[in-house]
Amino acid sequence: MELERVKILFDECLEEIGKVFVGQVELVEGALIALFSEGSVLIEGVPGLGKTLLVNTLSKVVSCEFGRVQFTPDLMPSDLTGHNVYSMKDQQFHFIKGPVFTNLMLADEVNRSPPKTQSALLEVMEEKQVTVDGETRHLPRPFLVLATQNPLEHEGTYPLPEAQVDRFMFKLMIDYPPVADEKRILGHYASGKNPHQHLGYDLKAVMASTDVLEIQKVASQVIVEEKVINYIVEIIDRTRNWHSVSVGASPRGGVNMLVAGRTLAACRGRDFVTPDDIKEIAPWVLRHRLLLRPDIEIEGTTVDDVILEIMDNVEVPRS
Repeated sequence: MELERVKILFDECLEEIGKVFVGQVELVEGALIALFSEGSVLIEGVPGLGKTLLVNTLSKVVSCEFGRVQFTPDLMPSDLTGHNVYSMKDQQFHFIKGPVFTNLMLADEVNRSPPKTQSALLEVMEEKQVTVDGETRHLPRPFLVLATQNPLEHEGTYPLPEAQVDRFMFKLMIDYPPVADEKRILGHYASGKNPHQHLGYDLKAVMASTDVLEIQKVASQVIVEEKVINYIVEIIDRTRNWHSVSVGASPRGGVNMLVAGRTLAACRGRDFVTPDDIKEIAPWVLRHRLLLRPDIEIEGTTVDDVILEIMDNVEVPRS
């Protein structure tokens, strides 16, 4: 696949998803970049903003299988990964696949389940495989976990451990739509369209799952010059020594920044990564990897504010 084709497919995906999922362009772009990088995404936002609609629409546009799991306190790890069942007919164990055996998996309200269940996603997100009773089974490719969490209600929730949060390539935020976008949303319903079943939108599949794998291959060949690598390393190092940060980004954060930068460049039709690519994706990669000092949080400073400060204090390499 040529780079020009990658850009065309990316733009067409944005256009098709935009027919159903109104606005939130950064969120849609981030989800696509993560899919083309095969990295998982943590989405945070209040209920009712269309997180499930986004993932469902994305699966239709890229012709991938879609699975949704509602995380609850009684959800068990085997409810995700699958389990072996003994058959009296042939007196053998048969593996029943869990919902993770799909292409796009929506882990809805992932912080509603206890750590034992959350940990079942660690191997899934990192190695793209499941191990049950000592036997390893690989997941279909491409594979992407989009997990959501509600920032408002914390009673009865289990905060994700830092080790698991770090497995997500991006943390993307979804907010209330502007008035103009909300009018468009209501207009869809007023005209008889059904977003959840995609009725009345003339939604078409832009690519197949094999095309996603091809895009991943093309993106992995995008050139990353040494000055850009040094820029990434400097950003990551600053997060570990910044006055308002108690815990900085891990090496995985730098790797994800490089990989996502390559994908973004490919989606822009370029065969090389620029510092602007890194600046664009830096908040997505870093906002869930930085822990602020308690006194800084009390003052009302957010992680995004600190990331902006750090980026402003790192010298951008010249072309």
